[in-house]
Amino acid sequence: MIDFRERCTTLFLLQPHIRTVSMPHAPGWPGTCKKVRLLRLDRSNMQALQSGTNTLFLLLGAAMVLAMHAGFAFLELGTVRRENQVNALVKILVDFAVSTLAYFFIGYNIAYGVQFMHSADILAEHNGYALVRFFFLLTFAAAIPAIVSGGIAERSKFNPQLFATAVIVGFIYPLLEGVAWNERFGIQAWLAQTFGAPFHDFAGSVVVHAFGGWVALPAVLLLGPRHGRYHKDGRIAAHPPSSIPFLALGAWVLAVGWFGFNVMSAQTIDKISGLVAVNSLMAMVGGTLAAWFAGRNDPGFTYNGPLAGLVAVCAGSDLMHPLGALIVGAVAGVLFVQMFTCAQNRWRIDDVLGVWPLHGMCGAWGGIAAGVFGQKAFGGIGGVSVWSQWLGTAGAVVLALAGGAAVYGAIKLTVGLRLDREEEFNGADLAIHRISATPDREMAG
Repeated sequence: MIDFRERCTTLFLLQPHIRTVSMPHAPGWPGTCKKVRLLRLDRSNMQALQSGTNTLFLLLGAAMVLAMHAGFAFLELGTVRRENQVNALVKILVDFAVSTLAYFFIGYNIAYGVQFMHSADILAEHNGYALVRFFFLLTFAAAIPAIVSGGIAERSKFNPQLFATAVIVGFIYPLLEGVAWNERFGIQAWLAQTFGAPFHDFAGSVVVHAFGGWVALPAVLLLGPRHGRYHKDGRIAAHPPSSIPFLALGAWVLAVGWFGFNVMSAQTIDKISGLVAVNSLMAMVGGTLAAWFAGRNDPGFTYNGPLAGLVAVCAGSDLMHPLGALIVGAVAGVLFVQMFTCAQNRWRIDDVLGVWPLHGMCGAWGGIAAGVFGQKAFGGIGGVSVWSQWLGTAGAVVLALAGGAAVYGAIKLTVGLRLDREEEFNGADLAIHRISATPDREMAG
């Protein structure tokens, strides 16, 4: 058989204008010779194609992470008691809206030095990639109040929480984001010079999840436990999830969206990595099985297990070997079960969804684990420092604790954080929204 590629006298690809190429006779080609016209895309067209592809790629990621907020809502809805289900749904949505404005006008500029007070034709340059990048990173920032929401559920006032959302997303979170992902304030350069590598957090184990979980801890402590949860004689009142199906739905929506959260953190299509996808999968599986086993087949633990694994793998998902990711996820699953049990039963911290152990502890573990399992000695790609990971994680925890204590402490001293006892007894649905998830409990008028 004649290979026409070997017989072509001249072949011009990606040239500045149209060329004519002569093709010899070969099986499957009608006629003795055909002329094929090959059109080259000039440099500007190639750049436009690349820009458009990157914009579409990141837009899909933003949509997937946006969908995760539905997962947050259903996870909270399924966990809280029935009289607080409407509040869970409304709170997540309005928190997202407030986060968008705070991040658009203030937070994004603090983190990246970019603001959008330009004409639309300037903003639309490069297919609007800068705007889509903002959208993508906004969905990360808005996860902070969604995380906090689960910890303070069933007894927090609505409007004060919106104020806290605006302050945290607009002012506090961007400080950490700017340091970790935009090398602001010189901290990353100092870590690289001192320890050989900067702090590494590919998709937000520390920057998003640990920060959100540790911000939530002061809020939960300042609010105090739900009335009737803990008794003076040592008894603990059980508040089981109101809907395991909704809890499971929320966990599944979050888990699926997480692949956009992690994989699309590359932010350009040429940097996409199947390693990130498979590491996320392995950590999810490891977290599921470990939480299922440690939690003795409890469905609440089982469905939070994959989330624990995914939280932990975010930081090093681009560095680890899949077996390392499996171990990181499994440790996170056990860590969540043990810390949730200790916090609720031994320390009497009424963190309704367990956001401190799930996001705070597992996120911190993920930041440190990236420095271990990202090393070449453990099958990783390398280029990461254990000391930088420790210091970066510790710094994020300190900022989160200080910021959370300052914001929620100030609110408690001024307008108050908590519903009154009667409102809490009736439920946040009726107290705040004057409607319930089931019509038999609605308040007239």
